[in-house]
Amino acid sequence: MNIGLTGGIATGKSTVSRILASRGAAVIDADVIAREIMEPGHPVLAAVRERFGPEVLHPDGTLNRKKLGEIVFANPEERKALEALTHPAIRSEMKRRLDELEEADPQRLVVADIPLLYESGLDPLYDEIMVVYVPRELQLSRLILRDGLSREAAELRLSAQMDIELKKERADILIDNSGGLEETKRQIDMFWRDKGLR
Repeated sequence: MNIGLTGGIATGKSTVSRILASRGAAVIDADVIAREIMEPGHPVLAAVRERFGPEVLHPDGTLNRKKLGEIVFANPEERKALEALTHPAIRSEMKRRLDELEEADPQRLVVADIPLLYESGLDPLYDEIMVVYVPRELQLSRLILRDGLSREAAELRLSAQMDIELKKERADILIDNSGGLEETKRQIDMFWRDKGLR
């Protein structure tokens, strides 16, 4: 069985991903793959430099995430251009890893951790979608605290993603992460039992 795991920025998706992994799930993290394709020497990074200019790279050839973020979060068209370069490569590598894991152990739960799952139209690829949810105001305050952003910068980041309430409505499995860690673990244990996972 496979599930797509998503949520919004600062909803606690990484925490849920870690708990699932500790229960025995295989986790494929889209963010890790996104970082891998932005390593020096990878063709995707070369295409990003070509599209956005040399200032998106540090002198040592590594990606200047802050500079690229300033460009793409301020302009939806630029964000779409970046996604057009990165998403196909990420999608292809995730599919390869998913197939590999399912073939190796068909009984094991495989979790594809994808922040922009709905935005990228990837939901049909998975048996079910698990959404990690917190109310928007809590999401905003967690983001400001976590990343040291101004309220305005945090709002910009949130508005670049599908509203968390819409994701909540579309979820097959909802994990409400607005309580404490123990409450989140309890919901995951319930999901694990309901699915008869080993």
